Amino acid sequence: MARDTRRHLVRRYHGNGLPEGGAERVTCPAGGTRRSGADCSSQQASRSRGARREALCCRSRIRTAARWKLRPRWPRPLPSHRRAGVTSFRGGGSAAVRRPVIGREGRRCGVGAARRGGRRKRRMAAGAQLVAVALLLLAGVGPRLAPAELTDGNSEHLKREHSLMKPYQGAGSAAMPLWDFQGSTMVTSQYVRLTPDERSREGSIWNRVPCFLKDWELHVHFKIHGAGKKNLHGDGLALWYTQERLVPGPVFGSRDNFHGLAIFLDTYPNDEATERVFPYISAMVNNGSLTYDHSKDGRWTELAGCTAEIRNQNHDTFLAVRYSRGRLTVMTDVEDKNEWKNCIDIAGVQLPTGYFFGASAGTGDLSDNHDIISMKLFQLMVEHPLEDDTVDWTKIEPSVSLLKSPKDNVDDPTGNFRSGPLTGWKVFLLLLCALLGIIVCAVVGAVVFQKRQERNKRFY
Repeated sequence: MARDTRRHLVRRYHGNGLPEGGAERVTCPAGGTRRSGADCSSQQASRSRGARREALCCRSRIRTAARWKLRPRWPRPLPSHRRAGVTSFRGGGSAAVRRPVIGREGRRCGVGAARRGGRRKRRMAAGAQLVAVALLLLAGVGPRLAPAELTDGNSEHLKREHSLMKPYQGAGSAAMPLWDFQGSTMVTSQYVRLTPDERSREGSIWNRVPCFLKDWELHVHFKIHGAGKKNLHGDGLALWYTQERLVPGPVFGSRDNFHGLAIFLDTYPNDEATERVFPYISAMVNNGSLTYDHSKDGRWTELAGCTAEIRNQNHDTFLAVRYSRGRLTVMTDVEDKNEWKNCIDIAGVQLPTGYFFGASAGTGDLSDNHDIISMKLFQLMVEHPLEDDTVDWTKIEPSVSLLKSPKDNVDDPTGNFRSGPLTGWKVFLLLLCALLGIIVCAVVGAVVFQKRQERNKRFY
């Protein structure tokens, strides 16, 4: 077809097939009259030059179309944002598509390849960010509670009417504002000593103002020390949130069959067959019907507990008790690391309002100094369901919703419930498996997507 078109053009622009120098009469396009070849030679020469230029241009188009016709076309129309490097030729009624070219050397550009490379880099960056976030989350998960979960000691939430801090008002006298003490308790400028390092002593200190907060957190700075060697010291210290106050008794210097919450810091093992390591911290909730068994170190009525080195430390020792929305949490900071370590975490605890905070200690045949340096109570700003507004929290009974009765714990040598410290490890392992699963799925998905993109790249 290209050869026929060329023959047609030659015939058209060379005088309909007549020789160029002929003397025959032709029709002159300019005048429209018949003249000799010599009369219209100037017009014919001008016409021949224009015809040659048009013929050369047409031949060039035909050769270009024939040359590019042999190359494969794009498999599908390009989107509008990728048509910058595509040129269409209209010659002989047909169109030819040329591949995009950049640069004087005529090297093929990879407009599409560059875009795909950019997408691949962005996907790799997104995958790296996902892995980094997963590692950060994994580093923040564990059985320990972060200090950020506790109150930072903001004075706006500190309840001074329930707090004991330096300087102690009324130090050295028989009375203190907002606080009452009894027994062997002695108030100095540096600490409140519940019992000295002497045998058969009992002492306690109690807040005068009942607490009507639904959610609170108590920070206790204490010190237990003495001259006794290993297992030759006792008995321990107790923190209270109970209905009764200033009632002496056999449970670390306070009464038995109490109503409320008790946190025991026991330093002497009365049960010789126990497998626990002392000192030992435990929690107990009582509605007045339970009795603390000293011979078993309270194992029958214990909710949960942990071992903590709280005696004869050269640094400060702290204990935090947190109660919020039915959850009781006890944490320690006794390793001089300035961080809280989880000890007890129990859900389903019901504590009424209007009870009193206090601390007591007792000694028997063995003794220790039991000192309280400060007790700070913070209010927690927590939202409650609307139905909680209709409940009279002063009349509810202290209780715990457990999977088993506290008395069933007598057969458990470790003394831990399912809601004790082991639960933190179970949660940690579950979250670890979940994060690893997410990371594996993300990596596999990225690899599959990249392979699919490379396979589709071959058709471009």
